[in-house]
Amino acid sequence: MQTLRKLLGTMLTLIMLPSLSSCGYNAIQTQDEQVKGSWSEVVNMYQRRADLIPNLVSTVKGYAKQEQDVFVKVTEARAKATAVNVSADTISDPVKLKQFQDAQSQLSSSLGRLLVVSENYPQLKSDQNFRDLQAQLEGTENRITTARSRYITSVQSYNTLIRSFPENLTAKMFGAKEKAIFTVENEAAVSKAPTVDFNAK
Repeated sequence: MQTLRKLLGTMLTLIMLPSLSSCGYNAIQTQDEQVKGSWSEVVNMYQRRADLIPNLVSTVKGYAKQEQDVFVKVTEARAKATAVNVSADTISDPVKLKQFQDAQSQLSSSLGRLLVVSENYPQLKSDQNFRDLQAQLEGTENRITTARSRYITSVQSYNTLIRSFPENLTAKMFGAKEKAIFTVENEAAVSKAPTVDFNAK
């Protein structure tokens, strides 16, 4: 009797092994980690931009002392953008994600106004420090776009996986939920990096 139970147990294990290996649990975990990694890169690029802004503001301030209102708005927008934290574990919360997106959008807008102000100061355009910051900012805006694109792609893959059969059964069993995709209110306006061409006459 005991031998029969062992034999049945072994046979049941052998029968279930293929179904366990194709249940999608490991694939879901892999995709989830990819989404988290992609989100971390988005946050990292936005932080890089936030770190550049104080130097940019200081450089422009040296030439444009009367533009105090613009400096205050950029500084406030930066403070708001860096205060809104959305971790890889909370990106599925649409309210938190929207707060993050709104803060970054406001910072992009304020930064654009700062760069427009600098157009009025020819000496500023020729300042080497300003030109270096301008190049770094352009590069960072491109990196932000790339990081957002990678995040969106990884979320789409993850969401498709957990909604596909048979992985959807595993996802339900382990409580895997869809992730929020990074969107913006006015995607056409914010997906474009602020204009930083100061050589135009």
